[in-house]
Amino acid sequence: GLDVVAWDPAPGAEAALRARIAKCWGALERKGLATGASPERLRVVATIEECVQGADFIQESAPEVLALKLDLHAKISAAARPDVLIGSSTSGLLPSEFYAKAVQPDRCVVGHPFNPVYLLPLVEVVGGVNTTPEAIAAAVDVYRSLGMRPLHVRKEVPGFIADRLLEAVWRESLHLVNDGVATTGEIDDAIRFGAGQRWSFMGSFLTYTLAGGDAGMRHFMSQFGPALKLPWTKLEAPELTDTLIDRVVEGTAEQLGTHSIADLERYRDDCLMAVQEAIRATKLKHGMDPDA
Repeated sequence: GLDVVAWDPAPGAEAALRARIAKCWGALERKGLATGASPERLRVVATIEECVQGADFIQESAPEVLALKLDLHAKISAAARPDVLIGSSTSGLLPSEFYAKAVQPDRCVVGHPFNPVYLLPLVEVVGGVNTTPEAIAAAVDVYRSLGMRPLHVRKEVPGFIADRLLEAVWRESLHLVNDGVATTGEIDDAIRFGAGQRWSFMGSFLTYTLAGGDAGMRHFMSQFGPALKLPWTKLEAPELTDTLIDRVVEGTAEQLGTHSIADLERYRDDCLMAVQEAIRATKLKHGMDPDA
């Protein structure tokens, strides 16, 4: 395990953080803890300077406000040791922008994880205009040592990789609800019982490679490529009218039923661990690298 020092200026932040860790700890125990790991190794301090002064690695997870992150990273980088890597959990801001006032921005990266962070392994690693290749490589090593699956995003683009894909599906989903084509539950069923199951272990491109039969992706592209010109999708976001918002809220409330958010989080965590364990076991069965 590691010693963790945290800082959050919000009232009641320490109690909220410790409660969140306690809620997640059971899932972490089932997944497998590092030797010596304990919630007691978390220490919460009163200032950002105290938080980062002795750190070997820094991860900022502040709200997505450019002015806030500019100010934070000016302070963080000034107080931290000059050789310490600095990461940010941002999902939408570009590192070249919010690290603009940082001291030695060459060691600053984006390390964008996915919720629940303690179970989903993906972390997108993105450099800014000043980030060195050595800093990227070092950040990848750090995240990998934490049991994560780092993915180096080669170009600094808004939304990086995963959120751009998710945003496209989300926009189309809102159009389907808005146009009365489907309810929120029906759209989720279309993903849960169809593509979502394949995506969890094959992704998109490998799935379509199989759809091309023995001839593979080239045959798939020649056969189905022209369909990309058909006006099936809209992609531009629909207007978020009160009617659309009500439909989405009412639909998801019906899906939730009598279950609480905490119930749903426990269900999600158990499902994710089951999927991950099943994929790993099946890869071993077929002589594949379970960590690939």
